[in-house]
Amino acid sequence: MKAERNNEPFTFRMTSGEAAAAVLYLPVHIWLLPRLLLALPETRELSELSLNLLVYGIGAVTMLLLLGRYLRREFDPLADHPLNILFQVLVCYGMMLAFNMMMNAVLTLLLPDNLANPNNSAVLELADREFGKTTAMAVFLAPLVEEPIFRGGIFGALRPRSRPAAYVAGMLLFSLYHVWGYALQNPAYWIYLLEYLPASWLLCRCYERCDSIWGSIFLHMLINGVSILTAGLAA
Repeated sequence: MKAERNNEPFTFRMTSGEAAAAVLYLPVHIWLLPRLLLALPETRELSELSLNLLVYGIGAVTMLLLLGRYLRREFDPLADHPLNILFQVLVCYGMMLAFNMMMNAVLTLLLPDNLANPNNSAVLELADREFGKTTAMAVFLAPLVEEPIFRGGIFGALRPRSRPAAYVAGMLLFSLYHVWGYALQNPAYWIYLLEYLPASWLLCRCYERCDSIWGSIFLHMLINGVSILTAGLAA
């Protein structure tokens, strides 16, 4: 299924069954699987990092099993136009840095000094304690789980029908995914939805411009990798 955007093609290569599987796995990933693992005697005593690593590891394997053919189909544009995908990834990353600076300036004016982004703080704390495991989770596993769900199953499925709706849904749900658990405990954290909007928009844009989910996967890996590396060097 193709949709035109300024004479550039966008091809949604998921079948309806693959899109449904990707979306339906989201509540399993964020709610059911962690609770199931916490209930098992074998995993109940795992550290927070080990539990998250296991959740994302199971998620990555599940994505490969459910969406392996889709990921293979998405590899063809990467093989055909590798330089264009590299260019788009780097452009989107540069744009994200600029937008993040502006967003951080706005949040600095709005927020008290003692209210930091809880998700970022948690990841950086884990990286400080166990750099290797945190890198494996954030850089390699998380993009393989989150991009097929948010960019493939949500943004991609809506994109041929309504580009604005695809962007709104993709951006809001991805941003909500990163803050909802913390915001339910402290409503002040809802403001951090704003911090994820630039990256959410640019991940959708990268998928669209590359015409391949691998573009957004590589961008997501780059974003997380630079963040983890910067945290490691600063420690």
